[in-house]
Amino acid sequence: MRTVTFTLRLPKPLKEGLEHLSEATERPQAYLLTEALQGYLEAQQWQVQAIRSAVKKADSPKARFIPHEQVLAHIKQFTSKPKRARR
Repeated sequence: MRTVTFTLRLPKPLKEGLEHLSEATERPQAYLLTEALQGYLEAQQWQVQAIRSAVKKADSPKARFIPHEQVLAHIKQFTSKPKRARR
């Protein structure tokens, strides 16, 4: 894969952490940054796609919504502590 040069300003503690990780793993800092950025972009792109898909479904005429109060009542069934019988 073709690479390009990219300049980046980092907070000093982040740069120091990168240097330590690079030494500990015997990997170049550029490799570690590329791996981290690739993972971040994949996660963000997945999230953006999931949001777009959900908005598309919500905008559909067939979309069905449950009132907030009904959702809360349903959740309460599972989060309420059962009442103890008095002796």
